[in-house]
Amino acid sequence: MKNQNLFAALRAAFPADLDAVAIETDNGLTYSWADLERSTAMMANLLQSLNLPQGSRVAVQVEKSVEAVVLYLATLRAGYVFLPLNTAYQSTEIEYFIGNAEPAVVVCSSRNLGWVSKIAFKAGTQNVFTLDDDRTGSLLDRSAHCSDQHEAAVMHEDDLAAILYTSGTTGRSKGAMLSHGN
Repeated sequence: MKNQNLFAALRAAFPADLDAVAIETDNGLTYSWADLERSTAMMANLLQSLNLPQGSRVAVQVEKSVEAVVLYLATLRAGYVFLPLNTAYQSTEIEYFIGNAEPAVVVCSSRNLGWVSKIAFKAGTQNVFTLDDDRTGSLLDRSAHCSDQHEAAVMHEDDLAAILYTSGTTGRSKGAMLSHGN
């Protein structure tokens, strides 16, 4: 059976020259395709070291950054479900989303760790990490010690890849489920 993991499809589209620039930031940092390959592998290995069942949700409320993109790709690569949460959400909204989605992992900015971790632990989430837009955080610290080799989890096209919550303009926000095939 062909692996229909969205990360595997994206990886197949990487150029032959992995040293080519994949991302260049506004402040001049560059990331090669090889950097993305290694960093997503290391982060995927960290997530898998938590011994979570395939399909577990990873809730993420962090500022936009290359490392946030790496986390998204690593989550897919490891066979987990990415759950992005707007950084403007406050405790009431985060409590609802975490309670509703039941993530196994929550990643937030360091400045929000205190209140986000309380909500996560109260809801039964055991794993809380930080990730900041200055390339720091416990997620990066821990993944730095992981292997930079990782085969993408075997997924079917109808397996869940991400949950995107609606704006909730007519009531409570609902999670729109996106599969590896769409």
